[in-house]
Amino acid sequence: QVQLVESGGGLVQAGGSLRLSCAASGSIFSINAMGWYRQAPGKQRELVATIPITAGGSTHYADSVKGRFTISRDNAKNTVYLQMNSLKPEDTAVYYCNAVRLGPFSIYWGQGTQVTVSS
Repeated sequence: QVQLVESGGGLVQAGGSLRLSCAASGSIFSINAMGWYRQAPGKQRELVATIPITAGGSTHYADSVKGRFTISRDNAKNTVYLQMNSLKPEDTAVYYCNAVRLGPFSIYWGQGTQVTVSS
């Protein structure tokens, strides 16, 4: 099992910045990739960014956040970050951290953290 705890959400004005953190614990040695997703009211959950944890691969971003958001990891702290700059009201959503294990295939989710961007 893998446990994920997000933090860093909050209320910010348009154009501002926030940094989200996702701390992983448990069977973290088995994680192959981690990512951030978001879900706005009335909308489906969508991918924001992903980052490989094992060797190989590259980061991936949704077109809507490219150039504004940066995903990174600190292996020593078992933590993945999402730096969000130039925030827009349409970035308002609950942001979820996830972790993927390929063998056997499993997906783990955090509880989510609210990000609200005011205009």
